Amino acid sequence: MNFNKFPNLILIGFFLVLIGVILPLLMVVQIIKSTFFLNFFSYGASVLGLFLGIIGAAYYVRMNRGKDLRVEDREALENKRQD
Repeated sequence: MNFNKFPNLILIGFFLVLIGVILPLLMVVQIIKSTFFLNFFSYGASVLGLFLGIIGAAYYVRMNRGKDLRVEDREALENKRQD
């Protein structure tokens, strides 16, 4: 599994949540017609974007864990992981 692609999940999640906000706004101001499909699509985009953003953030933290620690703290963390 390539861990370099997981920060892209945050961006994809952001755009999906943005679509989930913009579409209902356009429906409320009656620029686009509110349909059953469009309502569920905007809800699904919002929920999927939220989940993808959380998963991407979790993997980003996992990738960068321990990089900002001092050498002594990093060694202690690695020893603790091995136990």
